[in-house]
Amino acid sequence: MTERCPVISSGAPEAIGPYSQGVRVGDWLYVSGQIPLDPATGQLVAGDAEAQMERVLASVRAILEAADMGLNDVVKVTLYLTDLNDFAVINGVYGRYFVAPYPARATIGVAALPKGARVEMDAVAWRSGGAVI
Repeated sequence: MTERCPVISSGAPEAIGPYSQGVRVGDWLYVSGQIPLDPATGQLVAGDAEAQMERVLASVRAILEAADMGLNDVVKVTLYLTDLNDFAVINGVYGRYFVAPYPARATIGVAALPKGARVEMDAVAWRSGGAVI
């Protein structure tokens, strides 16, 4: 039987509730929803949707790296946006981090996110054995 192991990274903000930043089960990693919090202060990063998405992706990448994985191992992403008018900007940032073959993705418009964030992202990764990017 495969054991569940929490994954913790100082490059991502501490959990603001009773959950792990990530959980690894065998070759799979489940990354909890990341909002744009500065890991040093725990405060929401200043700036627009682009700045917030950059911080979210940096946190996701840090959690992946703590599990010896990279963005190339991500197979599924869910984005949550409080303003779907930010989609083009968010998509532009996202496109700078992921390369083909791209992960499967869903984008959901929501009324609000914790701490007033504009974007949240969770991810599922599978250890493919490829190079970490």
